[in-house]
Amino acid sequence: MVESPGRITLWGIEVFMAAADERSISAAARRLGASPSAVSQQLTNLEGAVGATLLQRNERPIRLTPAGEIMHRRAQAILNEAAQARAELAMSHLSTLTRFRLGMIEDLEADVTPQLLTHMAGELKGCQFLLETGASHHLYDQLDTRALDVIVAAELGGGADWTEVHPVLREGFAVAAPRGVIRPDRDILRQLKRLPLIQYTQRHYMGRLISSHLARQNLSLPHRFELDSYHSILALVGQGAGWSILTPLALMRARRFADQIDVLELPMEPLTRTISVTARKGILQDMPQTLAQKLKPILQETILDPAIARHPFLQDALTLF
Repeated sequence: MVESPGRITLWGIEVFMAAADERSISAAARRLGASPSAVSQQLTNLEGAVGATLLQRNERPIRLTPAGEIMHRRAQAILNEAAQARAELAMSHLSTLTRFRLGMIEDLEADVTPQLLTHMAGELKGCQFLLETGASHHLYDQLDTRALDVIVAAELGGGADWTEVHPVLREGFAVAAPRGVIRPDRDILRQLKRLPLIQYTQRHYMGRLISSHLARQNLSLPHRFELDSYHSILALVGQGAGWSILTPLALMRARRFADQIDVLELPMEPLTRTISVTARKGILQDMPQTLAQKLKPILQETILDPAIARHPFLQDALTLF
């Protein structure tokens, strides 16, 4: 079906926003699940409808024109209104919700996410669920570019004013050490300093959080390994290559190494992080808060109860909001 000249469509605005955000036709096409030629045609249609060039497409990366800057501000409001309208219709009758794009932190991928999706699928019979797992900073980027509707991730500090945040879990960091190497009745920190630290990657927020905390404690700990995989870190710990600082969620995700390691309280000032449900403010009404409430009992049964049963000192380090 050929669109009428001079008509602005919601799809055209979505394509324009994707191209403006990605600064690339091909990247916008990947984000939207469309072909580059279809994206280019939609942009041409929109520019014809508004009577102005919105993007300098012959430049790399492409950039907004002055008219495009104006359109970008207005388009943001249009997409917000459209999303809110869809949310209101969905909330008035949940069966009308046809697509839900959820981002989940990798820590929850194996145990929590399937239960949450199963529960949601039972209530939203006609809904298609699109799931993306990844590091917290990646999920926030996806939420910012509207590629996701809601994310469950670690708070990164200094929340943006366009987000609504519903905390669900606070977890304290702990030490993972080779089994039997650290004597808990002696100075734990002094013993740990004799071993290399296996550092969680500082390319991710959690790694930077740990490094900043150690710096505040005036601790400079040499390390040979900096990894982004809980399984690899705990495998090295289990083999006696060093020790690490991780969260209970990380320990539960890689619990096949549980018999090879000892989990100890952090022998310094406590360090915690908060896992929250985050969405764009004012778009999905009370759906993000409802999702947070549904998530808490799943976390209690799947994460908190088993972790505290195995390591009782985590009772105070793992709390639901």
